[in-house]
Amino acid sequence: MKQQAITPESHPPATEFSLRLSSTRRGARLARTLAVQQLTEWCGLPHDSDPARTVALVTAELASNAITHGHLPGRDFRLTLRLLPHALHIEVTDTRPDRLLPSPPPTPTDATSGRGLLLIDAYANRWGCTVRDAYTKTVWAEVTLLETAPAP
Repeated sequence: MKQQAITPESHPPATEFSLRLSSTRRGARLARTLAVQQLTEWCGLPHDSDPARTVALVTAELASNAITHGHLPGRDFRLTLRLLPHALHIEVTDTRPDRLLPSPPPTPTDATSGRGLLLIDAYANRWGCTVRDAYTKTVWAEVTLLETAPAP
């Protein structure tokens, strides 16, 4: 199969999107939905394309980790998306800088959770964690925007 780069439309109105969302399951679902919607608007991709599905999965895992491990009562998390030439940069900023993320931990095969970082590691080109101040932590990932084109 031939790899085809997906580029944004000629003059997108903006290449950055940022929004605060509630640190709830509903906020995490909304983050996933908004990330896919923004990607499709910027790049003209269908919602069911491989890049859109990957963005949905990575965003869902980052947001889920933020509400599960990075939540303080009454504090929101922030979703930030940046369109790069051949990738989407996804950031989720939470309120627990004291809980840095390690490398993906080994998870027992019968565990019902604990695979989020493994999924991010598998689907993102690169990812990491940044602490910019004493109040927040940002976990980020970059997803390549390559669509597999059908063979001629």
